[in-house]
Amino acid sequence: MTNNRVVPGSRRRWAALAVLVGSVLLLAVDGTVLYLAVPSLSRDLAPTATEILWIGDVYSLALAGLLVTSGTLADRVGRRRVLLAGTAAFGAASLLAAFSTSAEMLVGARLLLGVAGATIMPSTLSIIRGLFPDARERTRAIAIWSAGSGGGLALGPLVGGALLERFWWGSVFLINVPVVLVLLVAGALLLPESRDPDPGRFDPLSAVLSFAAVTPLVYAIKHAVGSGPDVWTAGCALAGLTAGALFVRRQRRTDSPMIDVALFRNRAFSGAVLANVIAIFALTGLLFFFSQYLQLVRGFGPLVAGLAEMPTTIAAVLVVGVVGAAAARWGTGRAVAAGLAVAAVGLLLVAVAEGAESYLWLGLALLPVGMGVGLAMTLTVDAVVSAVPPHRAGAASAISETAYELGVVLGIAVLGSVVNLVYRANLDVPDAARPSVEDSAASALVALDPASALAETVREAFTTAVQTTSVIAAVITAGAALVAWRTIPSGMNGSAAGTGSASEGG
Repeated sequence: MTNNRVVPGSRRRWAALAVLVGSVLLLAVDGTVLYLAVPSLSRDLAPTATEILWIGDVYSLALAGLLVTSGTLADRVGRRRVLLAGTAAFGAASLLAAFSTSAEMLVGARLLLGVAGATIMPSTLSIIRGLFPDARERTRAIAIWSAGSGGGLALGPLVGGALLERFWWGSVFLINVPVVLVLLVAGALLLPESRDPDPGRFDPLSAVLSFAAVTPLVYAIKHAVGSGPDVWTAGCALAGLTAGALFVRRQRRTDSPMIDVALFRNRAFSGAVLANVIAIFALTGLLFFFSQYLQLVRGFGPLVAGLAEMPTTIAAVLVVGVVGAAAARWGTGRAVAAGLAVAAVGLLLVAVAEGAESYLWLGLALLPVGMGVGLAMTLTVDAVVSAVPPHRAGAASAISETAYELGVVLGIAVLGSVVNLVYRANLDVPDAARPSVEDSAASALVALDPASALAETVREAFTTAVQTTSVIAAVITAGAALVAWRTIPSGMNGSAAGTGSASEGG
């Protein structure tokens, strides 16, 4: 069995990083590229409001549920092998999504994309852990990785907008295929193979329990916000909590745990994971409904709407240059808290600017959102990945990526559902007209005359919904800033110092 080893030569090491960043960029873009296509696919596939949320949600739901299992398998089978196999499967699933002929088929294709993506995500971070044993170099590498991941979330609408200006909605998936081919060739040439030299026995029951803990809980939250609490909500929540408790119990007793749960006893580690979830929650929740707002309310075309979201991407990428300085000056805990606080202020400004006539104020409001999320995400990911020895890199990466994908899922499920809830509550229309407009703003405006009074009422209700949800996201993000301030030590300079002992002991 091969142990973790460094690719010889600094130049090749950074070239390998470029392949890994390309892989995570592909996944991140695919997580948001569909947002701008909602109006277009609504015309072709006629999805319900619930189906629209599932089309956006099921991708990250599958990722979140399978990441722990995939990370553990990568530690055993080989991280490079799993990453390349997952990349090939991702290309095949993209073809299926591109040529979907119904909303149900597209939901299924997005599910397969999530399953394939789950095999790629943990491998990227664990390979970085082996490529860059030096803490300073690793922090820089993870900052670049985070820029690709966070920037990709915001880049998705731009890519989607450019494609939708000329092609049908399926093109946002078809574009993945040539990218996948390039990554397969480059990955085969540049990426080193690594695995855990003493992985222990694979535990199928733990794998089932990890999926059973995440998926029902997320669905329960989604169902409760969208349809109200009921027996189904309670049942799913109870099933998820029960599976989660059984999973934790099994991890404590087994000789080969999938997750070293002892890590979560360390407040710094737990705080970093929670801050990561909330940062992504705010960003993806914003992007999901913001892309629709720009088209449905502002009347932007797909490409212009994608360009209008670019301030978030630019800020997330530029913040990479100050991550090291911020951590050195303030310490990791204060830097993460500051990033989340800045993002919270940005979300409040977005809520105010959405009511302004000029886009200028909206564009300026997006800058602190991207900057704050980029800073917080980079430092929290580094803290989590640095917490374990190299041979457990896949498991730690899986924790980080599960947090990331949970943030995506919850952002879309919770904030997306809140948008629908507030939209319907603010629809001041006659009872006779309500059935044609209450399902979603996207489906309503497809059928209505844009110049009609009813269409204007729909746009006003949707704007109020987006503003309300932006404020809710800001409050939650501010809460996460407080958690980060209290739990993550400010003596940690980009590495999870202080958490290593827990991992070693596990």
